[in-house]
Amino acid sequence: MPTAQRKRARTYDFARTRTAVLAQIGNVRAVVEALDDGRFALPTRLGDWTVRELVTHIALGVRSVGDALGQPAPPAREITLAEWPFATAGYAAQVDTSVHEAAASEDPVALLAHVADRFAELTSGVPAERLLRGRLGVMRLDDLLVTRCVELVVHSDDLAAALGVEIPYDRQALAAVTRLLADTLAVKAPGGSVEVRVPPFAVVQCVEGPRHTRGTPPNVVETDPLTWIRLATGRTDWATALDAATVSASGERADLAAQLPLLT
Repeated sequence: MPTAQRKRARTYDFARTRTAVLAQIGNVRAVVEALDDGRFALPTRLGDWTVRELVTHIALGVRSVGDALGQPAPPAREITLAEWPFATAGYAAQVDTSVHEAAASEDPVALLAHVADRFAELTSGVPAERLLRGRLGVMRLDDLLVTRCVELVVHSDDLAAALGVEIPYDRQALAAVTRLLADTLAVKAPGGSVEVRVPPFAVVQCVEGPRHTRGTPPNVVETDPLTWIRLATGRTDWATALDAATVSASGERADLAAQLPLLT
C-alpha cells in the first residue's frame, strides 16, 4: 500500500457529505422503484451481476453504516480515508458472496428503501468523529461517508449504463468522489511534473520528474469529473478516453495509462 501522505490532508464537511449520501440514495431509488422483473434481470458490466445484484450491492453499502453504528465504538482508528482506496481490492470476493446471497433472498426495492430510511435515522445527530468498525478496519464516520459517496456515484454510473437511463449525480457527492480519487492518484504517483485538472472540483500534481512552480505547467491532463471517475475505477481506459476526446493530455509526461485504474 502506498504511503498516504499529504502536506495537509483534505477535509470533508460531515453535514454536507451526509446530505450528499441521502441525495444520491434518493436518485437511485427513483430509478429502481420503477423497474420490473425483466429490468432487474438485465446484465451489468460487473461480471455476472445483474441489475438485481447491483442494486443489492448499493443497498448493502449503505446498510453497512447503520450496522456499524449499532455496535459499540471501537477504541482507536485503524484506517484513514486516504488509505481506504488502496485497501478495497482485498475484499472483492467477500463482497461478491454477500451480494449474491442477499440478492437471492431480499427484494431489492424494499431493501434499498429500508436501508435509506435507517441511514437517515441512525446518522442524525451522530458526531463526525464517531469511530465505526467496517470491513477494512476502524474508520471515522465522516471518512466512511465519503467512501459511501464513492460507492453510490460509481454504481449509479454502472446502473445507468445497464439500464440505458440517466441518473442524476448530487453535486456534493460528485465533488467528494472526484477529489478523493484525485488525491489517490497523487499518493500512488507522487511528484510534481504533471498537473491533473478535473474542473470544477480538483487539481493535483503527481508523477516524478521536474516540479512545476509557476506559469503554464509543461505536462497537463484535464478531464471532466465523470470521465475521471470512470478512468480511476476502470470503467474506461486511458486510450479510449483520449480517442473520445473526453480527456486531454499535453506534455511528454502526461500519460497516466500506467497509473490507472486506482480502484478495481
